[in-house]
Parts: sequence; structure tokens; C-alpha cells
Amino acid sequence: MVILLLMLTGGPAVEKAAAQRFVTAWSKGDYAAMHAELSTGDQRAVPLPRFTERFRAAATTATATSFRHGEPRDPDDGVVSVPMTVVTRVFGTLRPTLRLTFSGADDDKRVAWSPSLVFPGLAAGERLERSTRLPRRADILARNGTPLAQGPDRTSPVADVASSIVGALEPPPAERRPRLRELGYPEDVRVGARGLERVFEERVAGRPGGELRADSRVLARTEPRPATAVTSSIDLDVQRAAVAAQGARLGGVAAVRPRTGEILALAGIAFSGLQPPGSTFKIITLSGVLEHKLAGLNSTYPVETMTTIEGVELENANGESCGGTLRQAFAHSCNSVFAPLGTRLGPERLVKTAEQFGFNTDPGIPGAKTSTIPAASEIGDGLAVGSSAIGQGRVQATALQMAWVAATIAGRGLRPRLTLERGLAPKRTQTVPARVARMVGSLMESVVKDGTGGAAAITGVRVAGKTGTAELKDTTTPDCTPSPDPAAAQCPPAEPNDPTDTDAWFAAYAPAGEPRVAVGVLLVASGAGGETAAPVAQQVLRAGLKATR
Repeated sequence: MVILLLMLTGGPAVEKAAAQRFVTAWSKGDYAAMHAELSTGDQRAVPLPRFTERFRAAATTATATSFRHGEPRDPDDGVVSVPMTVVTRVFGTLRPTLRLTFSGADDDKRVAWSPSLVFPGLAAGERLERSTRLPRRADILARNGTPLAQGPDRTSPVADVASSIVGALEPPPAERRPRLRELGYPEDVRVGARGLERVFEERVAGRPGGELRADSRVLARTEPRPATAVTSSIDLDVQRAAVAAQGARLGGVAAVRPRTGEILALAGIAFSGLQPPGSTFKIITLSGVLEHKLAGLNSTYPVETMTTIEGVELENANGESCGGTLRQAFAHSCNSVFAPLGTRLGPERLVKTAEQFGFNTDPGIPGAKTSTIPAASEIGDGLAVGSSAIGQGRVQATALQMAWVAATIAGRGLRPRLTLERGLAPKRTQTVPARVARMVGSLMESVVKDGTGGAAAITGVRVAGKTGTAELKDTTTPDCTPSPDPAAAQCPPAEPNDPTDTDAWFAAYAPAGEPRVAVGVLLVASGAGGETAAPVAQQVLRAGLKATR
């Protein structure tokens, strides 16, 4: 019995048990548990952060995605061999053997550290290296199959459209290099820097090929594998219309199919330019107010030129007198009604409603900026809440975001997942109740029929929209430091009707009742939304309606 006990608690059994713990921890990616199996001296010589970094670097070099282990074998001259399976992105599945040596007393064997330990199959003194190359880049197609980027020169038979949406290939910035190295890209690679080339980078680059080596010894070799062409959701006619309508003005135009979330067009800085959305944000404020029953379609309000919040006067655009029913107040974009409604809604519910529409949420399109509203605890006093409710303060949005908001209302409160790929299975999330979306949509129709958005009207088509005119300059201070954030701006009083004082916005969809296209328009420092952004939206809506018949 004593002899059997010694056999179980010392010698080979202890070494195999230590090996088992080490490889089990490795298969789980638990580097701390692996490090704990080293001797105290080795743990001091190779601290956990450096230990972890070396194992992760080796896994990145090999493009490894998982490590699995077999049963440790009996020690052979103090070495325990463990069959391993390493799954890699580039080099396939490898089946090397890990060889572990040990130190310590017979009843307390510890794994001995060696630099070759970082990857199974390395011999003492060997270093893991790789050389890779990419295959020919796959084509990117418009939704009708026309190439937007093809071949090594990324040419297109529709160069006018391609130049506005495809983007370019450039050396990657530092923040993208770790991910590209994990994927097996070579160090001198050029990748999609903007536009569709960036969005579809990992889809069109294909699988790299090359060699994985232990110094000069080849561990694995593969050939590059090209990807298949990707069909984007971009419609050539809608994209042309968006680019033409925007013209040379700084801004962005986005068009989205409400049911599928497919993006039909992106012009200018549609998904990368953040600006205060102005009164287009009242779509969100109105949704929150109606959902929480703080007002109804029959609610009425005084006809005023301004409102006072926290002792500060907040004017309507151009000092206009407006009010009346909720429908009239929305149609004429009355700050004097919606800023106080925002304060009644309160910061918590205002922020929650905005987030339901996609604010503070990654839109899921590589390169697209996240539209933001401060946390409820950070917005500030009642005046700041009221300013946020009318799309000022520190609220920031892209044209794509506001097209997304319009698409959500068009979809009866279902927010679609945005995509630039044609045919991706739709995924939609309920944001506000359908009854609320229907009421908001009805009031958006009034904006176009009877209010500030008349320039977006299309004969024979029910258009629902909302104008926005976001102020960019503070009108109270003598010094001038332009800023898209009115709270940070320091500029002299603007001249009356100075178009550079405001961003022009419009968010819309059509046809109301059976929506097929939603649009968001931003024109930076270009005047009033109803005068400059609504006509742009009308042109893009027309093209979108033709494209989706």
C-alpha cells in the first residue's frame, strides 16, 4: 500500500498531472492558470504580463483561433509529450506535439519555462515566424451586378458612382494593424481605408496564404484563396441622385430601405460627419412624449415666439410665432412647444428614447460614426434638456442616423439592422409601439403638406418628413470660435438669415403608408432645412421610389 501511494503521489504521475493542468488551461486561454504551473523562480523571471504577451503573440503569428489537447503521455527522460490540435485561419489545422520539461521536487513538479514553450512543436532555440501574401482582391458590385470596384486597379464601368462610394486602398492605420495581423495579412498590405472597400475589407480580401516556420523549418504551407464577389445594396440611380443633389456642398445624404435596412445610397459625409441634428430630433422627442402620454394629437399650445426655461429665453426659428395643436406645432417646428415638452419628458426618458432609435449604438457599418446624446446624468439642467430635445446642446448625429430614424417610423416602430450588403436577411427591433410610430408618421406628413417641409412634396405621393435647422453659433459673445456645438461656440451675433449660422437637415420617407425608401440629408452651414435640405431629399426620394418599384 505504501509503495502504491508513492507511485500515485510522486514521479511520473505528478508530471503528467502538471502537464494536464497546463494544457487544459491553454485550451481555455487561461494564461494565469498556465503561469501558475511554473516554478516560483520562473514566475519571477517571466512575469504574467510578459508571459501572456508572448503566448498571444505566437498565436497571432500562427493566426490560431483555438488550441486543443490530447492525453499527456508518460514521461520519457523527464519530458512529457502532449498531442495538440491548433486551428488557424491561414494555415489550416495543425497537429504538433508539445514537449514539456519540469523542475522541482518529485512531489511538486513544475513546468519549466522555455521560450519555445509558446507554440506547440517548437524546438529549443527556435522562433515562430511567418510570411504571407494575399490573393487577388474580389470585386464589389452594385445591387444590379454592375462592378463598382474590380481587378487589381479597382476600376469600374460606372466611375462616376464608384468614385463617390467605393473608397480607396491605403496602408492601414496603427489601430487596425493588430486585427489585420490576426487575420494573417502581410506587413506591407494596403487595405480599404474608406467607403465600400473598408466596409467589405474582410469579405473581399480573401484568405492569405504563405508559410509558417520555426526558423527555417516549415511547419505549414498554404496557397492564397480568393474570395467571391460581394454584391452591395448600393443602387446606381439613387447614388447618382444623392451625389447630384448634394452637389459641391459639404454634407451627406443617405437613403435606406425601411423594411430591410439596406442602404441604397451614401453621399459625402453621410455616415462619418457628426453635427447637431436640430429639429429632425423632434421625431424622437415626439415619439417619447406620445409613448408616455404627455401629449396627444388634440393637445393645444399657446402661439408664441419663444419659451423661457431656467430663466433663459429660447426662440423659435427666425422669431416665428407658432403653436396651436400638437400637429401644427410639429409641422412648423415650434421650439417654444417642443423644448418644454422635452423637459417634461425628462433626461432619462429622452435619452432612453434616443437610444431606442440607435443613438449611442454602433450602427454596424465599418467606418460609420456613432450618433450620440449625453447620459441622462450628464445632460445638465432643464435648459440643457430642452435644448437636447430640439436637437441642440451636445446631441450629435449623422445623415445616416436620421435616415435610420425615419426608416424606423416608416416601419411602424421597427428599427432595421443597417447593411450595405444586398440580400442579407432582415433583422428588426421594436423601438416604440406601432401606434406611436403611426401618430408620428401622420404628423410628419403634415410637415410636408402644411408645414416647413413643403419643398419635399412629390405630386401623387404621400411624403412624410421633418426639417431641421441646427444653430452653429452663439449669438451672445464677442469673440468667435466656430463650433458645431453651440455650447462651445463663441461667435458674434449672426447677420439676419445668415445661412452659415445653421446646418440644414431633412429626414423623410415615402410613400407614407407603404414606405419603400427613407432619406437623411445634412448640409453643413447651408441655411434652413426646409429651404435647402428638403429639395435634396425630394430628388433622392424620387430616385428611390423608381428604384424600389
